[in-house]
Amino acid sequence: MNTGRLPFWKENPHFLKALLAEAIGTFCLVYAGTGAVVVDAISGGAVTHLGVSFVFGAVVGALIYAFAPISGAHFNPAVTLCLWSLGKFPARRVPGFVLVQLIAASIGSVAVRACFGSAARLGATVPLAGNWAQSFAVELMLTFMLLIVICGSALNPAALRGFAGIAIGLTVGLEAAFGGPVSGASMNPARSFGPALVSWTWEAHWVYWLAPILGALIAGQVWRWLGSATDEPRNKQEREKYL
Repeated sequence: MNTGRLPFWKENPHFLKALLAEAIGTFCLVYAGTGAVVVDAISGGAVTHLGVSFVFGAVVGALIYAFAPISGAHFNPAVTLCLWSLGKFPARRVPGFVLVQLIAASIGSVAVRACFGSAARLGATVPLAGNWAQSFAVELMLTFMLLIVICGSALNPAALRGFAGIAIGLTVGLEAAFGGPVSGASMNPARSFGPALVSWTWEAHWVYWLAPILGALIAGQVWRWLGSATDEPRNKQEREKYL
C-alpha cells in the first residue's frame, strides 16, 4: 500500500551523504594513523614516534578540509557528543554518526591488517606507562584541549575562516607527540575501538571511551561560557566597555 512517503534515502539525501563522508573520513583516519603505527613496528622504527604523530595530525587536517562542508568532519564520537551538548548537532543524528564512525574504524583496522599485518596490535591504544588512572587523566586532558581548539576554530564566528583544519591537525599532532608514549593519545573512542575489535585487545578499553567523552563534554561547557564573548558587540569602542 502506498503511504505517500518517500524511502528514507530519498527523504534524507543530505544526511546519507554526511554519513558516507563520516565513514570515509574515519576509515582514512584509522587506516593512515594506525597504519603508521604498524609500519613503524615492522620497519624497526623507520617512521618514528614523531612521524606517527605527524601522520595523525596531517590526515586529520586534510580530512577536515575534504569533508567539513558535507558532514562537519567529526570522525570521532566525542566530537559528535560535544557538538550535540552545545546544540550544534541534532540528537536524532547522533546514533547514526557514532555507529558509522565505529563501523568505519573497524573496517580501517581490517584494511591495516590486510596490508601490513598484525604488528603492534594494529595500533590499539592501551596504557603504555603507569596505570590506567594516569592514562585516564591524560586522555581526558588531551581531549579537552582538542575540543577547545575545535570549538574555538570551527564554531567561533570571529575565528579566521579556513584555518580550522590547520589548527585542529596541529593540535592532534602535538598531543600525539607528547601523550602517545603514556596513553596512546587516542582522544577518539572510534579510533580506539577499531583496532581493539580487530586485534581483540580490550585492556583498559573503557578508559578510551569514558575519558575522551568526559573531556569533550567538559570542553563544550567551558566553551559555552567562553564563546558567549563572541555575542558581545564587536565595535572596538563598544568592546572596551567589557574590558
